[in-house]
Formats: sequence, C-alpha cells, structure tokens
Amino acid sequence: MTRSRMLLLAAAAAVIVGAAYWYQGSRQTRGAVQAPAAVPVTVATAALGDMPVLLSVVGRAEAYESVTLKSRLDGQVAAVHYTEGRHVRQGEVLIRLDPGDFEARLLQAEANLARDEALLGKARADVGRYIALKERGFVSDEKVNELRTAEAAALATVKADQAAVRFARLQLSYTTIVAPFAGVVGARLVFPGSAVKVNDTVLAVVNRVRPLYVSFSIPEKYLPRVRRAMATADMRADVSIPGDAEQRFAASVRFLDNAVDVTTGTIQMKALVENRDERLTPGQFVNVSMSLDTLSNAVVVPTDAVQQGPDGNFLFVVGQDSTVQPRKVDVVASYGGLAAIGKGIAAGEIVVTDGQLRLTPGARVQVKPPRDEAAQPGGGAPAAPQAKT
Repeated sequence: MTRSRMLLLAAAAAVIVGAAYWYQGSRQTRGAVQAPAAVPVTVATAALGDMPVLLSVVGRAEAYESVTLKSRLDGQVAAVHYTEGRHVRQGEVLIRLDPGDFEARLLQAEANLARDEALLGKARADVGRYIALKERGFVSDEKVNELRTAEAAALATVKADQAAVRFARLQLSYTTIVAPFAGVVGARLVFPGSAVKVNDTVLAVVNRVRPLYVSFSIPEKYLPRVRRAMATADMRADVSIPGDAEQRFAASVRFLDNAVDVTTGTIQMKALVENRDERLTPGQFVNVSMSLDTLSNAVVVPTDAVQQGPDGNFLFVVGQDSTVQPRKVDVVASYGGLAAIGKGIAAGEIVVTDGQLRLTPGARVQVKPPRDEAAQPGGGAPAAPQAKT
C-alpha cells in the first residue's frame, strides 16, 4: 500500500469519527431542549379550618365629650386658673372675667327691689285701712278699689324687680367659667386683660378622654353582616396604633349611622374604648378590626401562593407527575399570611408558594424544603383572615 493511500484512509477515518461525535452531541443537545431542568419551588398543602372573617379599616379617635367654652357676656379676662394640657375636675374654675360691672348691676337691682317692696307694704297697709273706713261709711267703694289697684301694681313691680335681681346674679355668675365635666383642658387661648365678646371668643377647650370613641367608615357592602353581628350579640372591635402592634385596645361597637354617604359609598360607625391609661388621644389615627362572620371548613392556603393575573387571582397547583398547572381561584378573605379560598381548589391539593416567576403551564418542578414549617396552614390553627375591601 502506497504512502498516499494510507494518508487518504487515515483522513477518512478521522472524518467518520468526527461525524460520530458531532451526531452524538447533537442528540444530547436536542434531548436537553426537549426535557428542561425541573424548576425548584416551595409548596404548601391546602387545609380546612374554621376562621373568623375580620374587617379592617382605618379610624380616628374622638373625645367622648368635647366642649368649646365661650363667654356668655362681653367683658375682660381677669384671671386664668388652669394649666394647659392638664386634667380638670367637673365644676373646677378655669377662667374669671372682671365682675365689677355685673356686681354694680346686681346692687342696683337689689336696691330697686328693696324700694318697691317698701312701697308694696305701704299699699297693702292703705288697703287695710280704707277697708275699715269703708265699713264705717267714711269712704266709697271706688276709693277702696283704687287702692287695691295700686297694691296690685306695686306687687307686679316687686316681681319685676325680683326677676331683675335674678338676672343680675345670673350675669354675675357668667363671669366665672368652670369645667362642665372632668377631662383634659387644651392650650391657653386667652390671658388676663384679653377682651372677650359674647358667644364669639374661644376661652378654652375641654375633652373627655375616658372613655373615648373611635370613629370609622365601612363600605356599604358589609352592612348586612354588620347588622347581623350587632343584632346577635355585643359586637366587639380591636383597636391598634399604626406601626405599634404591641398596643391593642378592646372596644365595643356602639353606633351605626342611619344613612350611607352617597359620595363615598360608606357608612359611619363608632366604637367605645375605655382608654383608662389615656394612651389614645382625640384626633389620632388608629387601625380597627371587627369580626363579621366565621368561615366554617374554609380552604386555606398561604397568601404567597395567590398570584394576580389579567383574569384575576390564580395559583399554581402541583400534580402527581410533579408538573404544575395554573388555576383561577376566588379569594374571600386574607389575613396574617393566609388566604381563604371560596372556590377553585380543594383541601389536600399542593400549591406553589415560592418560585412562580419561572413557571409555565405544564412545567416540571422540584420541591425545596420549606424554610418555615409553621408557616404552612396545615401546621396548626390558622389565624383570622381579613375581609377583602
């Protein structure tokens, strides 16, 4: 065999071996495309449970009683006795106006009363004397009637003087401004020497904060549930301060307005908080939660499993062959990391709670160990869900 022929055979063998390697690599590549790697996901099992439905809204604290004190007469501030921001007792003197003018008016009214009472006494004595003279025939009936008229006029004058004295005393009492109830007085608004006008100048603001109201509004679609809850028992509410979950207050729902606000579609409600330690202040924003109903044997899944799509809520359900399929669901309530499903999934089915971004219908998944076993609804009694607004 010649040297050139041997080289030709070696080249042909190299081409055959290269073609074989290329064909094998091409088959492996096609196999990899046809069978992609499984997507690592975290899953949870849908469970059944009885859960209360909570309606959570934002409210505002209100004083149980609040009064803006104004003067009932024109005058000048003589003294301010309260310290702004402190507690005051019912009947405690807050402000005194200059009483000089009103004391003089009272003295004048009392003097007029004394004078007219003396005139009334004389008129009565004259009537008695002339009646005796008439019985002896010395005076006529006409004269007696004239004196009796004078007596009646004097009596009317005395009654008018008594009313004037009472009015002067009442005016004098208005110079002393007292707290109408026990509460907390606000900032000082007037000072000694300030001129005040009747029913115009604000002298002080007193709020009763123990107990205290929390006012809030709810969507009108919850009216039937709220009315049922208020009719069956004393409806309770839970009040908390935003950003401070440690501070929670028990409240009792006391008021449901008689009309829905047509501009917002909401209706106002009020709950009463004892506020014994005065941790809530009128005007403060608070969170309010009310138990409206109890879902019996509700299907519960972690809220992380529920996704939002163009057609509404859905989640990925893992089949027995380790593939996933999206399923549209109806979420009726959610709270504390759990969601109650009205329809779309049954108890015992496995849903994906993490890794949904890489999933497509029919994708194969590989289950990762959960980071927190207690987070799964099957691991214990689920928390109360929140009604969707």
